[in-house]
Amino acid sequence: MQFVIFLSCLVRNLFVGAAWGTIMMLMFAPELPENPPAPGDVSHVPLPGAPQLDTSSDPTAQFVEYAGGVDKAIALLEASRQARPAKPPRNLDGAAEVVRLESVTKFYKLGRQRIEALKGVSVSVKAGEFVAITGTSGSGKSTLLQIMGGLDQPTTGQVTIDGRNIGKLRDRKLSEFRNKTVGFVFQFFYLQPFLSTQLNLEVPGMFAGAKRGPRKQRAAELAGEVGLADRLRHLPKELSGGQMQRAAIARALLNSPKLLLADEPTGNLDRTNGRAIIDLFEAVREKFNTTIILVTHDPEIADRADRIINMQDGKLL
Repeated sequence: MQFVIFLSCLVRNLFVGAAWGTIMMLMFAPELPENPPAPGDVSHVPLPGAPQLDTSSDPTAQFVEYAGGVDKAIALLEASRQARPAKPPRNLDGAAEVVRLESVTKFYKLGRQRIEALKGVSVSVKAGEFVAITGTSGSGKSTLLQIMGGLDQPTTGQVTIDGRNIGKLRDRKLSEFRNKTVGFVFQFFYLQPFLSTQLNLEVPGMFAGAKRGPRKQRAAELAGEVGLADRLRHLPKELSGGQMQRAAIARALLNSPKLLLADEPTGNLDRTNGRAIIDLFEAVREKFNTTIILVTHDPEIADRADRIINMQDGKLL
């Protein structure tokens, strides 16, 4: 008996819910056109609430009202890419070679399994060049960057940075070389939470044995360059994500490195802050002639570089 009562209540609720839903649809549904288009033809149906834009000068604006076929979407996207002004190529004639890798391999052992992270990679990067390394996860991008920076050693092959074969340097000499020649920028900032922005920027100088006065002055100058002059006394927790990454870039530049390596530097930032960080990289390159090598998954970020190196399965494409 209880089951019958339960079933009747359920049927009644379903009926009432369906009826109420139908009434609401009839009350608030948009009016249909008198001559509806044929099935599959939605080229004349605007997006609800879409603003009316002048698309004559901006092909991408057509996507606001667009509801046509796939071919039209591809054509509009291609038009938008062509409308973007191309960056003039940087003149690297006569520039010195800062990075040179020759037949570099890197193998890891995971239990009984042998992981080949890099397979015979050879690459050259010149002074003042801005290079983006792209590829899917596990393609070897970060491993390649770590080997370029002396944070990891190749299994075979030779790595030459600023004219020195870093594979022949002992640990202490390698640490000194890294500190003076290479700056690192990471996705997660790695600012010391208990130090002010000023002291965080000074850390590389401390390890380099720089005197406190010049070190402090250099940190303040770089803070001004990256727009953090008014944040020197703040702790990292008092900074935004974009400000923390700018602080990390300033810290990487403290010892005036010839090579700046950045591993997904915009990965934790929104699109606006990500663009600002790449603008900052370009400004650094122009002012200091710093060689910049950046790992990214973002094709828009990669397009800003002078050259894109694509990787797949530990190899360059």
